Amino acid sequence: MSRETLVAMTRNLVAHGAADTMEYADEIVRVPASAYTDEALFEREKRQIFRRLPLMVAPSCELPNPGDYKAMDICGVPLLLSRQKDGSIGAFLNMCTHRGNPLASGTGNASRFTCGYHGWTFKADGDLIGVASPQDFGAIDKSQHCLTKFPVHEKAGLIWVTLDPHSTLSIADYLCGYDELLEAFGFDGWTLFAQRTLKGPNWKTAYDGYLDFYHLPVLHKDTFGADFYNRANYFAFGPHQRLSTPSQFAIKVSGDDDQQLDLAQLADDELPQDALVQGVWTIFPHISIASFYGGGQRGAMISQLFPGESVGESFTTQFYVMENRPETEADVKSAHEQFDFLEVVVRDEDYATGRRQHQALQSGLMKEVLFGRNEKGGQVFHQWVERLTNASDAELVEIFAAEQRQAAE
Repeated sequence: MSRETLVAMTRNLVAHGAADTMEYADEIVRVPASAYTDEALFEREKRQIFRRLPLMVAPSCELPNPGDYKAMDICGVPLLLSRQKDGSIGAFLNMCTHRGNPLASGTGNASRFTCGYHGWTFKADGDLIGVASPQDFGAIDKSQHCLTKFPVHEKAGLIWVTLDPHSTLSIADYLCGYDELLEAFGFDGWTLFAQRTLKGPNWKTAYDGYLDFYHLPVLHKDTFGADFYNRANYFAFGPHQRLSTPSQFAIKVSGDDDQQLDLAQLADDELPQDALVQGVWTIFPHISIASFYGGGQRGAMISQLFPGESVGESFTTQFYVMENRPETEADVKSAHEQFDFLEVVVRDEDYATGRRQHQALQSGLMKEVLFGRNEKGGQVFHQWVERLTNASDAELVEIFAAEQRQAAE
């Protein structure tokens, strides 16, 4: 079924490309400029969006082996991921149940975590197994003081966590079947080649750029945009969206040569996998995935965006994942060059523009920003942000249960 859906999307793009058309939104949408600058709204979004909804916290290849762990802070919540002996992933509140001191930082490999404050020790599955000087501390039931667990879901080579231990929202429901489509990338078994973190503007300002092909030949004219079309068709699965250029052609990379394929001339079962996943895949509210070819093989940049401390700040971790680890010196150099080029594009063009834009909007003299009929991705994104920010916990569950029912019809 997933391949059938991918083929249907590809045929849609081929038909529009051949006709030189695209799909349009019904109307131009106006978003209050204060949606980007209001401090109170920003704090509410962090609570209602980032601390309630499932977030893609890591590619699976960042924690490939039993004992691998990763500690991170998301909107004030300390999170600890740990790969279990059976290969599953555990997600815990990174706070010792004695006084709340974080147990781990950064990344590494460990079978247990010992608090650096008083020496309480926890297994990698969160169980409390050691209280320092128990004869002096007093009797406690260790089973009642294990690490707090968060809901976690791993699929398609990606890991999602909900930063609310009491959440009743099904992560599978939230993904609206999108995770099944993401399996087409084949990230299971891929390798993490490199990663880095960049500072950016307001999180919605930054994310707008991932949902927009309109700017490619203008903002990126000196780097790569001159070769790109500024149209995109949008495919929505709940709040998650794929955007791709309407075209009947695709590029197949073979060795040192690029070959143009006419997809209209290929049968469904002849469509190459690269063509089926071309474009940009976004996972609401903060992930973008784009395919690349560098280092002699398939690769992808997974951009993970989080709000910063203030309304005008965000940070993005870029993961460059590859189908296989490059072996030759030339392939390693090529992969680094590809990744470094992407840093320049995002840091010096997208995010630099976003910071200037945000600074101007903070003047308060522009009341609305516009999303044209050709910018459907941004329209849908902002509509979902507003809807989910204002939804109660019970409404949140029903919203995605309804999405599941609609998809099943």
